[in-house]
Amino acid sequence: MSKRLWLVVICFSFLLVGCGTSIPSGHNGVKYYKFREGTQMGRIYGEGFQWHLPWNSFFVYKTQTDERREDLHVLSADGASIELEASIWFRPVVNKLDSLQITIGPNYYEVVIGPALRGEARSIVGRYKPDEIYSTKREIIASEILEAIQSLLKDKHIEVQNIIIRNVILPKNVTDAINAKLAADQEQQKMQFVLLKETQEAERKRIEAQGIADFQRIITQGLSKNLLLWKGIEATEKLAESPNSKVVVIGSGEAGLPLILGGEK
Repeated sequence: MSKRLWLVVICFSFLLVGCGTSIPSGHNGVKYYKFREGTQMGRIYGEGFQWHLPWNSFFVYKTQTDERREDLHVLSADGASIELEASIWFRPVVNKLDSLQITIGPNYYEVVIGPALRGEARSIVGRYKPDEIYSTKREIIASEILEAIQSLLKDKHIEVQNIIIRNVILPKNVTDAINAKLAADQEQQKMQFVLLKETQEAERKRIEAQGIADFQRIITQGLSKNLLLWKGIEATEKLAESPNSKVVVIGSGEAGLPLILGGEK
């Protein structure tokens, strides 16, 4: 093959490379015509190599779910300075990439998502006290920020999927005060448990004593003098019938019952 032919092949190869754009996996593209209408509306290009004339081009967007982390500096309801470490999950709406391209562009995070996140976080966190942000209301705050951003960006062709507050950093004096309050609350709960346990034990003993008293009252009411005398006569008869040697003194016992002496075999 002659040198001239090799030169033609090389030039043609470079021309082919310059006439196409490779769209990676998890991405989509929007075609731009330099000398015609500009951004091509109504067609979104998928993955793979896309041919075009050298003077035209593609804007490629990542359409997989993406994550950005933000360090947010906010103020609580009582004016305490708080730092939040937050993550936001987002992606462009695939079938609206052409509209996103002409209204905002590829740097849509820096233009709309980031400012919206910072602004809504300051507004919403400012309703809560530091101990709520630090402990009990973290998930609620994240949910409220997410809903606010979704409402704000509903016509921006962007899908915000989730917001996670990873960490809350408070001033040391605020953290110490919160920890002291939590420790006091735990001690109070412990004391309430002890008091409840002692109250239950006292109630158990009271019920037990009442049961014993009721039992004794019932037995006492059922034991008449005649019944006791009759039982004594029955017991005397049984002793008198036993084969053991004994001495019986008639009328010498309590209540006139016989008194039995001895009892050796």
